[in-house]
Amino acid sequence: MSEENYTVELLTQDSYKIFKGVYNDFKSKAVNEYKFELEPLEYEEFIDSVQKNYMKCIILKENDIPTAFLVYTTSISESVELNLIHCLGTEDEVTKTKLLIGKFLELTEPDRMSKVVSYPMLGHQSVYTAEIARFGFKFVGLAVLRFMMGNASSERILENMKLPEFSEEYKIVDYQDAVYREAAIKLIHESFKDTQDALYDTRYKSLEGTRDIINKVVDNVYGDFLPEISSVLLYNNVPVGFAFANMTGGKIANIPLVAIDKNHRGKGFSELLLNRSVKMIVDWTKIGKLIFSEVNVTTETNNYKALKLYRRIGFKEDFCYPQAYLMLKK
Repeated sequence: MSEENYTVELLTQDSYKIFKGVYNDFKSKAVNEYKFELEPLEYEEFIDSVQKNYMKCIILKENDIPTAFLVYTTSISESVELNLIHCLGTEDEVTKTKLLIGKFLELTEPDRMSKVVSYPMLGHQSVYTAEIARFGFKFVGLAVLRFMMGNASSERILENMKLPEFSEEYKIVDYQDAVYREAAIKLIHESFKDTQDALYDTRYKSLEGTRDIINKVVDNVYGDFLPEISSVLLYNNVPVGFAFANMTGGKIANIPLVAIDKNHRGKGFSELLLNRSVKMIVDWTKIGKLIFSEVNVTTETNNYKALKLYRRIGFKEDFCYPQAYLMLKK
């Protein structure tokens, strides 16, 4: 079907009823085909979020019936976040994707003067890679690794880890927000400002941007923060390393950030922090303090050092996806 047979527009109240079918088609596939960690919003909740301008939705219509859509946000971070593209079936999927992306870039042009576009292409969306590359998007490969509770092999690897010894000048403690937040912001900024992460989340490039990330981690925006499980490495009582932990969906533990001060790297401290945090998650699950189903982490597919580190702790690769980003419009 040619492009002339389609219309592309922002979702408005006039289309709420007829849009429900294609949204629910996505919802039925969100976990299995799109690798969503949690079930997406119910339709009424989604519409409420659109009405409150928390997110924006572009729909594509065939004969006045929506058959594809794109969801994005512009107000949450220093990036324009392209959250999702979904087509009903695969017929003419390339053309539909092209039209949705074109409309998205048109509508976000003012924002893109000061913000990069970030698009995690989870699950089926990876088939759009070639198409959005034509719009100038670049890509970073990301791997998701999981440590599953009750997996005997992973738990044995964790228990049998040979951990490095360290002098009495070092110790590992729980995270205390009032004591460590400012130090965490500075250390995470220094550790991530020149990494691939900063290409698609430019907040890492500045202290204020990093502050926004840490604030959202510890203030429960990205999930329920777990301060007791989050580990802090001290050197002569000064923080020189962090491993943050949170929980989503009441059962999934996540390690969103791990960083060691550059003057203390190469000594195995990342292993120590992760070992402590993951062991605590396993122990809490066994005694019923909190019941976790898994621990997950994400790292670049070409970060072989990190991949080896997670494997040594008992994590196993689950899937990979392209993280797309579009640089500032000049």
